[in-house]
Amino acid sequence: MPSPVAEYALDRGFSSDLIFTPEKAGEDMFLSNLKALQPELCITAAYGNILPRKFLNIPPLGTVNIHPSLLPLYRGAAPVQRALQDGVKETGVSLAFTVRALDAGPVIACERLEVDDQIKAPDLLEFLFSKGSELLIHELPSILDGSAKVKAKPQDDSKATLAPKITPEESWLYFDKEALVLHNKVRAFAGWPGTRAKVVVIDNKNGHHNILELKIITTRVCSHNNVQGNEVDDVTFVKDALAFPCAGCTTLEVLEVQLPGKKVISAAAFWNGLRGQKVKKL
Repeated sequence: MPSPVAEYALDRGFSSDLIFTPEKAGEDMFLSNLKALQPELCITAAYGNILPRKFLNIPPLGTVNIHPSLLPLYRGAAPVQRALQDGVKETGVSLAFTVRALDAGPVIACERLEVDDQIKAPDLLEFLFSKGSELLIHELPSILDGSAKVKAKPQDDSKATLAPKITPEESWLYFDKEALVLHNKVRAFAGWPGTRAKVVVIDNKNGHHNILELKIITTRVCSHNNVQGNEVDDVTFVKDALAFPCAGCTTLEVLEVQLPGKKVISAAAFWNGLRGQKVKKL
């Protein structure tokens, strides 16, 4: 089954003979096929690994990477996700020559972008790559005539930060952290792997306890502490949100959730489905 990128290319009329999907960029067959095309320039985006020297030696004009961060910040596989997790107010996209080190090549150009406190990683990623494509088209003449290599600025390695790959184990939310930290994590991990939390549903009639795993889809940070439960672990429903008490007397408001194997539903729909049962964070 073709990858999403291959499907996109096929839908736009590219020949399947010109679409290569190697497991690694260092595969001999892939490198042989690429060399046979005699490319003047290679462009990469969202690759996430260090390219082998055999690859980099093929295009005479070099390889240029569209990287969704303001390099040298957030070098690595998950720059957008880690930036949102950190709660940045500004990010951007960089156009840089590729070298044999992780996202460390000279920067040709960059574009800055303010980040609002609600945007999620998939939306920000799509927007940044769109801007990055426009930036590439704008800079392409200078790349092709060689002047981009002259004007490209070396990165200051002392200011570099890393954006390592996200693991599924990171997806759990723990409410011993402040609400803003959790909200930023929900935004950052949206799409994949998502964020999860466990709650206990208590039947008031017989005291039966049932543990539910919720995928937390959309959140916001409450501007004031509106926790109305009798205990610090009580999850309440306020207006349109499930209110989770968090550290520092803060409250995370959950607007959308998803039960395993079910569709995404609003907090109101989830709360109504409880039919009066009590909910506590686990």
